[in-house]
Amino acid sequence: MLVFAKPTDFSLLLGALCAILGEAIRFWGVAYAGSLTRVTGSVGAPEVIVAGPFAYVRNPLYVGNILLYVGIGVMSNALFPWLIVAASVYFVFQYSLIVSLEEEFLEKEFGAAYLEFKKQVPRFVPRLVAYRHQAQEHQRPNWGEALKSERRTLQALALVSLILVVLWQWN
Repeated sequence: MLVFAKPTDFSLLLGALCAILGEAIRFWGVAYAGSLTRVTGSVGAPEVIVAGPFAYVRNPLYVGNILLYVGIGVMSNALFPWLIVAASVYFVFQYSLIVSLEEEFLEKEFGAAYLEFKKQVPRFVPRLVAYRHQAQEHQRPNWGEALKSERRTLQALALVSLILVVLWQWN
């Protein structure tokens, strides 16, 4: 992406807005789900999270990731639109496989509670109106833990954005 980058005023602005939206969704999701979302090993969860962004979409972190990566791609304006299309197809395919395994675990672990959530809340395309559930009363965000957990993502986003701005200025 950086090799073929040809950022413009418009691509930087539009891409930054998309990337910031993606990271905001991720950050919101991590604040509710906790740092368990950042593990690379086995799937695990203490309960079905139904509050915050999870009241709109079952996989807000993956939705945020896709928007974040698409935003960076738009910012770079590299091989537009083919790089963005290829990355989007790759991530939707990859996340569909990952989500299938996660859903299998959650169905076994939480049974009817997860099946009801799954029935009410879409996988990747958000609902317009939040899903309501009694568990939302005790599920609260932990913004400090979210900031700690997202530190590397924020650093990477800042670094790539800085490189793209430098390339834009250089051209």
